[in-house]
Amino acid sequence: MADTDPDELERQIARTRAELARTVDAIADRVSPKRVAERTVADVKSRAGHFVAAVGDALGVTARPAQPGDDAGQMWEDEQPDLGPVLIGIGAVLVVGAAIVLMRRRKRR
Repeated sequence: MADTDPDELERQIARTRAELARTVDAIADRVSPKRVAERTVADVKSRAGHFVAAVGDALGVTARPAQPGDDAGQMWEDEQPDLGPVLIGIGAVLVVGAAIVLMRRRKRR
């Protein structure tokens, strides 16, 4: 048989209201623009850190955490890598990309 005690019903209603309030607060916190921005910034920082580590691994150097007063040239534990081939490759990709864009624009006219 169902509880018909008014005091017990009021306690159940109060518990349900409290649970609902916590749920609504959690949803509001999750969709809050400020929280979304904070999570996005944290995600971008994490991805950037992984990217920098991957580039360092590809170049054969390991980065160390920056210390106050460090010189930018002393940020790498190993010798400075030869970036010439990397920069030439990036330049070649940019030139090819620009050529493709220009050819597509000419075809539209």
